[in-house]
Amino acid sequence: MIQLTDKQIAGYFQRSYTAVDGLWFVKLEEKHGFDVALEVDDEVWKVMPRIQARKLKSLTGLDRGIHGLFECFTTKLSIEGFDYQAAQDPDGGGFTITITTCPWYDLLVKSDRVHLAPKIGSRICRTEYEVWASEFGDDIRLDLGYQICRGCSSCVVRFAKGSKPCACPA
Repeated sequence: MIQLTDKQIAGYFQRSYTAVDGLWFVKLEEKHGFDVALEVDDEVWKVMPRIQARKLKSLTGLDRGIHGLFECFTTKLSIEGFDYQAAQDPDGGGFTITITTCPWYDLLVKSDRVHLAPKIGSRICRTEYEVWASEFGDDIRLDLGYQICRGCSSCVVRFAKGSKPCACPA
């Protein structure tokens, strides 16, 4: 048996995870078309974030609330290889994440499917991030103002509690 480091094992699983996500999408698209594949992908991303959030909550002891979402969501982004900056509101009522490198977008570029990025990112990221928010509180709102896949230089993801405005910075 080959002895692998923890980093190599993690890389193996990360590559498998991203490959299977793209592979099943492409195979479904071949049989049923892009729109059906995107619809099924959206359904998958209504479940996957629940699994991810619940696992991170159980590993960390964090539960509900904006602080738990901040800690778990930024951990998820780091694990998946995003480059980002995170800023918490001084009053603790929300936070903003500015993503400068998205590994999912990079995979679309690498596979020469970047023309699909606006449709995929506009739908799937919103679904995924809204589910993340709901796992930490019914009163947490999402604003997804800018997206790399829609031609912006970064994605700006904002989560805030209750009626606090979710305006993305200019």
